[in-house]
Amino acid sequence: MEKYEKIKVVGRGAFGIVHLCRRRSDGAFVILKEIPVEQMSRDERLAAQNECQVLKLLNHPNIIEYYENFLEDKALMIAMEYAPGGTLADYIQKRCNSLLDEDTILHFFVQILLALYHVHNKLILHRDLKTQNILLDKHQMIVKIGDFGISKILVSKSKAYTVVGTPCYISPELCEGKPYNQKSDIWALGCVLYELASLKRAFEAANLPALVLKIMSGTFAPISDRYSPELRQLILNMLNLDPSKRPQLNEIMALPICIRPLLNLYTDIGNVKMRRIEKPLSTVQTGPQGRPGGRVPTSRSRADGLVSLGSGKVHSLPLSSVYTWGSGISSPLRLPMLNTEVLQVSLGRTQRMGVTKSGRLITWEAPSVGSGEASLPGVVEQMQPQFISRFLEGQSGVTIKSVSCGDLFTTCMTDRGIIMTFGSGSNGCLGHGNFNDVTQPKIVEALLGYELVQVSCGASHVLAVTNEREVFAWGRGDNGRLGLSTQDTHNSPQQVCLPVEFEAQKVVCGVDCSMIISTQHSIMACGSNRFNKLGLDKITSGEEPHPSNHVEEVHSFTPVQSASLNNEKIVYIDIGTAHSVAVTEHGQCFTFGSNQHGQIGCSSRRSSRVPYLVPGLQGITMAACGDAFTLAIGSDGEVYTWGKGARGRLGRKEEDSGIPKAVQLDESHPFMVTSVACCHGNTLLAVKPLLEEPVPR
Repeated sequence: MEKYEKIKVVGRGAFGIVHLCRRRSDGAFVILKEIPVEQMSRDERLAAQNECQVLKLLNHPNIIEYYENFLEDKALMIAMEYAPGGTLADYIQKRCNSLLDEDTILHFFVQILLALYHVHNKLILHRDLKTQNILLDKHQMIVKIGDFGISKILVSKSKAYTVVGTPCYISPELCEGKPYNQKSDIWALGCVLYELASLKRAFEAANLPALVLKIMSGTFAPISDRYSPELRQLILNMLNLDPSKRPQLNEIMALPICIRPLLNLYTDIGNVKMRRIEKPLSTVQTGPQGRPGGRVPTSRSRADGLVSLGSGKVHSLPLSSVYTWGSGISSPLRLPMLNTEVLQVSLGRTQRMGVTKSGRLITWEAPSVGSGEASLPGVVEQMQPQFISRFLEGQSGVTIKSVSCGDLFTTCMTDRGIIMTFGSGSNGCLGHGNFNDVTQPKIVEALLGYELVQVSCGASHVLAVTNEREVFAWGRGDNGRLGLSTQDTHNSPQQVCLPVEFEAQKVVCGVDCSMIISTQHSIMACGSNRFNKLGLDKITSGEEPHPSNHVEEVHSFTPVQSASLNNEKIVYIDIGTAHSVAVTEHGQCFTFGSNQHGQIGCSSRRSSRVPYLVPGLQGITMAACGDAFTLAIGSDGEVYTWGKGARGRLGRKEEDSGIPKAVQLDESHPFMVTSVACCHGNTLLAVKPLLEEPVPR
């Protein structure tokens, strides 16, 4: 110890104490690990010292350098290189849920890869690879792996040195008591890469038995779809439950995704010391095309939503507006916004919900009816209610990407493709394997191994589609609405059988039926086809189908048979109670199903099973159906409604109208509609202002 001057203790753990010291010979900072050996047998002490000699064999720029080891005061002292940049675990934690860009992840990963390759070539196993054992230089650009073999000392026969803590990085084969091998290090490396990409551990649980169960089942949440398919696939390959199917280190290094970051490592040939890159990668925020993100404000358009009026005055635009009508509200009512931008909305029997740009759920609630004042006899329409807006609690650390409402329940999807549900558990529509009610969003655990990209709720059932084009259904099953070939109800997700060539892109649920749009814009449907509202009747021309061609109900997904739905490219579709609407890639609007209240969009109340091209509508981008009315959105933000007009369904004081007419929104500036939802007799619509772009000179 006379060689070193102790400065401070920088860590304590089951292994002992870590000291930061100054080497007297040259003033360099070094780390001294003090491991008490008084309870070790002579053989264990010799093994520990021998192991330190083995560590001297390692010489690599991405491995903490071991200088020497010696016994002092009944403790094994190991002197090693000091990495002032802290651990990778600390680095990840300080990100505060702000995901790293892929280049930074791969910059760190390939350095760990090279280090582990060097270790395995020396026939040494790390056995304790984790982000806490990966250190960074002072610029946080160079990775240094440490703690080699110390786990062997700790997991000796002496119970005093049993590893303490949750072993989140152990492989499935270790859980089964099988010997550790190189493929177990690959599993741990996969856990580290997962942590870099998601800022969370792949496997965590409240206790060891629960953790082992998760590891043995290989259940972990998918990472964000902002990362390349190659990166996500690499993680899946390394976290394969079968060790023989995990890639070798040299196979990983040969992957195209790793070659560029490997070549970008700055090395001096003949001298393994690394040069640092002048600007840390993680400090540059990049946009989707790799350019620095953020918008440069101009005199005509400002990023903060303030628009110059030219006279020196500045007018503040709202980030977005949300309107509702129906249930007695006969003209669009602007809802309170909590100074936030709402990107997407959904509507259920009892819920009005939205997703904000920051990934929070916002809900609008009408004051409870029956507050002591009885309505006067003969009063038909009361004053418009004052809605109360609030953020939904219980989703800290979770970024919501979309929301969909059923009658008494809600599903939301996170930015990492995880489905969460809450509300009434009747009919099993929450997907939790039971029929219990849940008040706060709860993960649908059966889908944790999948990355979901879209979800839709019917009145009492749910459909969800994954990034691999798989479709899952659960909830109430009568009419065959789940598409599972039966009418059984299911309280947990069931995979739907679809033709191999059909690549599901979007799912849509109705009250008692479902539809799926493929990547090729074709449609399949199941459930109740009353009034041909799913387009399942075989219709080749504009003539009414023969009664023998009427389809009333199908229990598995079946291609739509009615022209023009089966020969147009459909990009948007919605299902009402007894009719549906479809939008083609050319902006045309087709309606089909019941026309009892003019919801098909023709002036006469004709009853027909043939899909109808709504005249006078061009450039339609979105559409929605309520119980007996239809809504369509034009490319310039026009909002058209038609059908049943009672209780404000059409957004204006008008009785039934079979002709599309415009709804007037209280917007004093150009806007675009970002999302719309109809349910029963109500509508919810989100718009955002269009900020003028400067005209190039």
